[in-house]
Amino acid sequence: MRGDTPRDLVDSLTDGIKGLDVRVVENPDSTIAKRAHYAPPWADVSIIGIAGSSGSGKSTLSQAIVKKLNLPWVVILSIDSFYKSLDAESSRKAFMNEYDFDSPEALDFDVLVDRLQDLKAGKRAEIPVYSFEKHARLDRTTAIYSPHVLILEGIFALYDPRVLELLDMKIFCEADADTCLSRRILRDVKDRGRDVDGIIKQWFNYVKPNFEKFVDPQRKVADIIVPRGVENHVAMTMVTQFIQQKLLEKSKRHRAALTRLESQARHQPLSNKVVQLDQTPQLRGMNTLIHDIDTSKEDFIFYFNRFTTLLIEKAMDNIPFASTTITTPLNREYAGLRPRGQVSAVVVLRGGAALEAGLKRVLPDCKTGRVLIQSNMRTGEPELHYLALPKDIDQHEAVLLLDAQMSSGGSALMAVQVLVDHGVKMDRIVLATYSAGRLGLHRLTTVFPEVTVVVGNVIQDVEERWVEKRYFRC
Repeated sequence: MRGDTPRDLVDSLTDGIKGLDVRVVENPDSTIAKRAHYAPPWADVSIIGIAGSSGSGKSTLSQAIVKKLNLPWVVILSIDSFYKSLDAESSRKAFMNEYDFDSPEALDFDVLVDRLQDLKAGKRAEIPVYSFEKHARLDRTTAIYSPHVLILEGIFALYDPRVLELLDMKIFCEADADTCLSRRILRDVKDRGRDVDGIIKQWFNYVKPNFEKFVDPQRKVADIIVPRGVENHVAMTMVTQFIQQKLLEKSKRHRAALTRLESQARHQPLSNKVVQLDQTPQLRGMNTLIHDIDTSKEDFIFYFNRFTTLLIEKAMDNIPFASTTITTPLNREYAGLRPRGQVSAVVVLRGGAALEAGLKRVLPDCKTGRVLIQSNMRTGEPELHYLALPKDIDQHEAVLLLDAQMSSGGSALMAVQVLVDHGVKMDRIVLATYSAGRLGLHRLTTVFPEVTVVVGNVIQDVEERWVEKRYFRC
């Protein structure tokens, strides 16, 4: 391969690496009555495994790749987070530097595989937090959700066959043994509170023999062996070009999936899960004032808040209620209804915040979450930038999703997918929006047929967007 350009090397590598074909599978028999397949941009995350000896520069290489990519959705996951919890005897040995942390037996590969599978499926993954000073897992976890690229780094990143099946690219980081030892001493003294004698004892008793037995054989399954770490500019270019190419393919397939949804729904009637506010004279009168350029700011705010109150009230008509009997102050029984369980709301920023005034009038004590989804002006692809949901949202009986307007439906699709990924059942989601295009409504209800959409106004579709064409050139 010596003498080839980095571009040629990436093309050659692309042909042979398992999992490059990121599929957005469409059921050819799907109709508007069935749920169409849709995968958000973070589905089937690209996982890059980086293995090598302790101190070989895996973490430095991972950080350099992240910096070179310059993307917000690249996450580094250290395999060290998956060390097993130690019993009392093993913990005693660990503090005496007599426990073998450099054996595969020290890692919980079952949990690692489970979390990687969750991420591959687009779900949220709870990552254990391990304390090297205490030699124990902490009670808390760290959540990872919606990365486009995940870099798994650790001495056994290429060891377990189940992990290898999930990797899109396998890298082995190579360095001189003396360099590795010096780096390990500096790291363990500074970051893990260990003394030099204990570090050297572990090196010769466990690290070096286990490298020859377990770590070095991983180079045989690597796609790329990187000597000199970040100083190897050719290898760095290969890796980053490979990742960029995969992300570009995912973006194209995501937009193609939206186009297919449009073609499926073009001649279909709206789903019966779409509920439009009755166009009463009062409603039409408020819409007239809201759309009038001469309406004062005060009147605009008043009537829009009044409109959104009616919208939220209509949305509340579509959540489950249960029969209940209460005793009135006059000591009479009254048969009524109350929400079957807790109702929360998620605001799609920034436009959805305009509906909060109506929400607070109807549900003053409603738990509220937020998501920020914005379209990339170069690709037209919606991107998830911010996420803050109630911790127990999967236990709520109903979740109101608030967005000011919906045209193509791309942001709404992603917002609903976020809720589904966090355990919210589709039939418990009610999307409330001031205005929506028929195309967006078709797309949303085709992919999520059990979601109810309450809309104030159904408007003419506006799908034309400026897209930077040069972004798609290879």
